[in-house]
Amino acid sequence: MVLSDGPHGVRFQQDQGDHLGVHHSVPATCFPSAAALGSAWDSELARRAGQAVGREARALGVNVLLGPGINIKRSPLCGRNFEYFSEDPLLSGVLGTAFAEGVQSTGTGACVKHFAANNQETDRMRVSADVDERTLREIYLSAFERVVTQARPAAVMAAYNKVNGIPATEHRWLLTTVLREEWGFAGLVVSDWGAVTDPVAALAAGLDLDMPGGTGKTGGQVVAAVHDGRLAGAVVDRSLRRLRDAAAATAIAGDLLPVDVNDQHRLAREIAADCLVLLKNEAGALPLSASAAIAVIGQYATTPRYQGGGSSHVNATRVDSPVEELRAQLPGARITDHDGVDPTAAAAVGAAAEVAVIFAGLPERDESEGFDREHISLPADQTALITAVAQAARRTVVVLFNGGVVSVEGWHDKVDAILEAWLPGQAAGGAIADVLTGRVNPSGRLSETIPVRLNDTPSYLNFPGEAGHVRYGEGVMVGYRYYETADVAVRYPFGHGLSYTTFEHSDLMVTATGPDSARVSVRVTNTGDRSGKDVVQVYVAAPPLPVRAPARELRGFAKVSLEAGESAVVTLELDRRAFAFYDINAARWAVTAGTYRVQVGRSAHEVTAEAELDVTGDQRPRPLTLDSTVGEWFAHPAVGPALNAVLADGMSEEQARAAQENQDMLKMVESMMMRQFLSFLPVPVPDADLDRLIELSAQPASCT
Repeated sequence: MVLSDGPHGVRFQQDQGDHLGVHHSVPATCFPSAAALGSAWDSELARRAGQAVGREARALGVNVLLGPGINIKRSPLCGRNFEYFSEDPLLSGVLGTAFAEGVQSTGTGACVKHFAANNQETDRMRVSADVDERTLREIYLSAFERVVTQARPAAVMAAYNKVNGIPATEHRWLLTTVLREEWGFAGLVVSDWGAVTDPVAALAAGLDLDMPGGTGKTGGQVVAAVHDGRLAGAVVDRSLRRLRDAAAATAIAGDLLPVDVNDQHRLAREIAADCLVLLKNEAGALPLSASAAIAVIGQYATTPRYQGGGSSHVNATRVDSPVEELRAQLPGARITDHDGVDPTAAAAVGAAAEVAVIFAGLPERDESEGFDREHISLPADQTALITAVAQAARRTVVVLFNGGVVSVEGWHDKVDAILEAWLPGQAAGGAIADVLTGRVNPSGRLSETIPVRLNDTPSYLNFPGEAGHVRYGEGVMVGYRYYETADVAVRYPFGHGLSYTTFEHSDLMVTATGPDSARVSVRVTNTGDRSGKDVVQVYVAAPPLPVRAPARELRGFAKVSLEAGESAVVTLELDRRAFAFYDINAARWAVTAGTYRVQVGRSAHEVTAEAELDVTGDQRPRPLTLDSTVGEWFAHPAVGPALNAVLADGMSEEQARAAQENQDMLKMVESMMMRQFLSFLPVPVPDADLDRLIELSAQPASCT
């Protein structure tokens, strides 16, 4: 059974394999990275990308593709963010599911990674991600849960890091309790390369395959553990069955059929064009005029940076040049190009043109697997180049190549347009030219926030940790959840993206389909003069909850294509999880009764329409105990009045009058456990009355 890297293209090594992209791999199509694909907000596009990569994997004799990567972008500094979709678990989960389904539709198995809480490269082999269970469930496990339960991937890859002090490869709660028992995963659990330090503990926890293996040492340890009784032979047999089942399910029958690399390249170009995000476009700077004098500036204009470094590095079949693609699409334009090495000379070239297009970004040495970034700024020479050209040119457009978010501060207000290209794959040149010229209307939306300052990011004080631990102190307030809740200004919010046309949202309707589910419909109209695609983003704002909740959370989305003047009704279903939080005390997902606001937005910050929805919520109250607080006892709608009656019965007339006059004193003892409070009462409360009240607290609200 052959396993090969492949989040955005197959890295198949016929001779000596490695996991760092050091050795040569056979040519394969390099599709847009997950950071780019995430910004398309299009599950069907992700599915087609998965199918395309799966086809090439099958043609090369690969059984299992090591992807998609769906870890959450906790910090913009993570060096591997280019391999991940988003800062939001719903967006990551939906796109990851579609990609995995696309891969597996070809017969190739998908291996979703890296499970779990693998959100940095610093000390990645041993750091402990210290994170509470609610945050784990709502943010870091949610995308995995969706992919596992819906796409049924062939494999799940256990991460390098520890989770709350336990190596992920030896984490029974993760690999067995959650993954297999709760989510019903029946596939193969494989380690990240070299992640296993104790193969016996890993097997016992639920890991099946230690990669890369091959030394024989692991097998000897397992055999010895079975012989001396430390490991049951049935555990080994179980993992062997899973391995055989995975090999059989992904077996290649017949001859390997080659793919058409030209067709694959055309698809890579189509996908990449839908991933590009137009951040800014003032005074009609874009699209470019077919007869304009255009200065194309920067080394990336001829040799674009189109992919990340490390294990996902693909030996592309070909790479498009942006400047040559622009010349091909604009034969009537007067295009000059300059490498941008000398800002003064580049500024002169820009000044002589009607519009200057600068290609800038991060070099591969600044972001890759294996290390994190130290800041989010562009290299100083590129910032100087942008500033010099923008001061001289009549209009300036900046095209960015980067796997992780980069700051646009210091030069943002000096330029007219900014196109975020991410790492768009080998067809970068053609896709970018398609959007710059208007052949394709930009429709990408940010799948992660662009902050004003690194200091503003929610994980700033905790990333990347110290002394072998990284504390997830921001809890569920990751990305836009934090910025919107704390009212922190950002440069561009999650979900932002411009178009060459305009869209209007109207006729929002939210209809309950159950006690904790709803159907959302909204009419989208293309009010501009050219065809385009809009992304409908549905957020839910919760009423007061027993836990701290974000101002709003993404709960649904859809991309719709409309001709000029055309309108369509987009309908989305919100299930129970759209209104739920993870209750750590009850160890379950809980829905609080109340009025929720269902919002349609252009981004996490810009809401275009909203409607209220009354949700019944759970009818299973959390039973009170003597360890519950006094405040919880008195606040209970049924128990509170009954408790007051019991206390009044045991008081003298004078004590009752004193208690009535000192109601404010209750605030002083609200946080006290009931068992403590009872010991201070002048008259004991009978045990029978306490038992009756506790039993009353466990009854559904309709019965109390």
